[in-house]
Amino acid sequence: MGITQILKGIAGHPLNRQARFKAIWKFIRWQIGSRILPGPVLIDFVNDAKLLVARGMTGATGNLYNGLHEFEDMAFLLHFLRKEDVFVDIGANVGSYTVLASGAVGARTISFEPIPLAFIWLKRNVAVNGVAELVKLYNMGVASKRGRLLFAADKDTTNHVILNQSLEDHGDKIQVEVDTLDMLLKGESPTLLKIDTEGFEMEVLSGASGILDSQDTLAVIMEINGSGFRYGHSDAQLLQEMKKYHFQTCRYDPFTRTLLPLNGRASGSGNTLFVKNVELVSERLAGAVPFLVRGISL
Repeated sequence: MGITQILKGIAGHPLNRQARFKAIWKFIRWQIGSRILPGPVLIDFVNDAKLLVARGMTGATGNLYNGLHEFEDMAFLLHFLRKEDVFVDIGANVGSYTVLASGAVGARTISFEPIPLAFIWLKRNVAVNGVAELVKLYNMGVASKRGRLLFAADKDTTNHVILNQSLEDHGDKIQVEVDTLDMLLKGESPTLLKIDTEGFEMEVLSGASGILDSQDTLAVIMEINGSGFRYGHSDAQLLQEMKKYHFQTCRYDPFTRTLLPLNGRASGSGNTLFVKNVELVSERLAGAVPFLVRGISL
């Protein structure tokens, strides 16, 4: 992403609308400071939760600039989850969503991150928030069957499964253990899933029929952005697969706490929210305790 796109994204972010120049200055200050004094910085996140960020973490630094990098989806998680819930973070990266679920809300989280370096940061973010007893961490991937898969390992938030090495013969790669979600979550009843596997989502769903069919699984936040083409899957196939389990596509307005129906379409903004029981989920959202981010109560 170019500098112009980044600055436009910061200026247009819903949490920056009243302080655009302050947010842009924060970006500039970070770009300069992280080069002069490289290393992790502990930032305020949501409520009392903190987040370790470092130069090169494109997703995590988005929280530094914007408060909530993925505003609608992160706000949905914060309004939807309760302490008694189980959240599953598939493709956790350095742990932004895991920290929100367990650090800000107090829910239990089961996190999967296949790349060792990202997993180290994930563990650190769990530790600095003092929520190790709430979080199960797995340094592995999720797929349609048990085995080992080759992953790109040097692409930060876009690390992904490599099925054809001849098409991707550059950069660091690593063999990673994988298993199905149904096998890994035996005995668990998750309420919310987040699936961000850079196009491998259909394979994850193929090994998660029991979880998706459960009435306890009320919502799924899933990346749908065309990247499944590298594995022979289309966005339309993902949407159809979720429809099979009675999920409806929605967007979420955090300011009004309203679910906006998409009538089976993807959101077009990277992630799409899938909701199984709109009435029940809407009741949860309306009754949620407000959260505090950058001095703003939502």
